[in-house]
Amino acid sequence: MATIGLSAAAATRIRFAVSCLWEVLASIRILRDPGVPEVHRRWAARARGGVDEGGLLWNLVAPTGGYTPDFLTPPPSGLAGDLGRELAGLRSTPPSVVRAHLDLAGMRGPLRDDPESVLSRLSDEIAEYWSVAIAPDWSRMRALLDAEVQRRARRLAETGSAAILDDLHPSVTWRDGELTIDQPHCAAADVPDGAGLILIPSVFVWPSVLTVTAGEIPQLAYPARGVATLWERSSREPDALTALLGRGRARLLAELATPLSTTELSRRTGLTPGGVSQHLTTLRAAGLVVTHRQGRSLLNTRTAVADALLSAAS
Repeated sequence: MATIGLSAAAATRIRFAVSCLWEVLASIRILRDPGVPEVHRRWAARARGGVDEGGLLWNLVAPTGGYTPDFLTPPPSGLAGDLGRELAGLRSTPPSVVRAHLDLAGMRGPLRDDPESVLSRLSDEIAEYWSVAIAPDWSRMRALLDAEVQRRARRLAETGSAAILDDLHPSVTWRDGELTIDQPHCAAADVPDGAGLILIPSVFVWPSVLTVTAGEIPQLAYPARGVATLWERSSREPDALTALLGRGRARLLAELATPLSTTELSRRTGLTPGGVSQHLTTLRAAGLVVTHRQGRSLLNTRTAVADALLSAAS
């Protein structure tokens, strides 16, 4: 169990971030555990070919219950999810910080003796692993993470910090100015008076949460909504929903378990792009779909109302 002090003033300094390094760390952690969660097995079967089990990265990341050195996940700077920028930050980690975190993990070896040169090699390992294990799916993962941030940010604006913090994960609660992470294997140090909090939605943290309390601002990585459907390639619309909405609109809602563009929806459903656009216009007007911009793309996401409708129809 760990606690992070969050006064009313500190709670106003909560921000969201997307982090490539967090996904690297959490995904290696999954591969190191003997039992891969079912929702990640399809990904893991493909990704294992991209990991060097004798490399630095593999040996630095502890399986569930162990301590992974915090310098592997420096505070992400925003929502860009830029691996190159994060690796530059990793390479610039002060040697004293690297040694201190390795001491906490009880690790010895070349990284502790010569942090600067070994961090460069570690960064190369991470980049190579990323290109094989995560990059092929990153556009889908990124769309899901962006949708999660937008959903949470909207709720933050509507209901305030308390509702957001109490709804992140069953093991996370905020009471009387303290955020408590109640997990038996959580070895993070308490932060009596935090200066804020970085919330990091993650694909591979599921089904738990991970924390970093070292540094100026604590970090909490939590499972993004919709992870369980991320690797699914196709969905079948419920018959009851088809009768209510029509086959085209029901199929679109079933496919929108993760954010998708009009082009991708057309490819998946066989509908023309024009037909998809018309159906989406109707679904947006009914409050079942929202559309947001990501770079040059417009991504469509089903709403909580649509989720409830699909659940009831199933």
